[in-house]
Amino acid sequence: QVQLVESGGGLLQPGGSLRLSCAGSGSIFRIYNMGWYRQAPGKQRDLVATVTSGGSTNDADSVKGRFTISRDNAKNTVYLQMNSLKPEDTAVYYCYANLKTGVIGVPRDYWGQGTQVTVSS
Repeated sequence: QVQLVESGGGLLQPGGSLRLSCAGSGSIFRIYNMGWYRQAPGKQRDLVATVTSGGSTNDADSVKGRFTISRDNAKNTVYLQMNSLKPEDTAVYYCYANLKTGVIGVPRDYWGQGTQVTVSS
């Protein structure tokens, strides 16, 4: 069993900052890519940012220069530092990890339960 547990969501005003964390636990053999997606009400789930095991990152255009993704491989944890938050950043944020649970087999995606981020004045 593998679990991804997110934390750090909340309610804050425009211009504020927030840091999300997502820790993986359970039968994890190796984690490849990790990342964050978000889903606003009535919209599809969109990519926010990803990070490889080597630290290479990819950010959505809408968050470039404001959000920073990072990871701690020793802790199986991915972070999302969000600065200069805007009302349009309001969404449920989901972390994911592409990982293997054993030496054999192929990697698959696992998802967290989601954490709400609300930006409102």
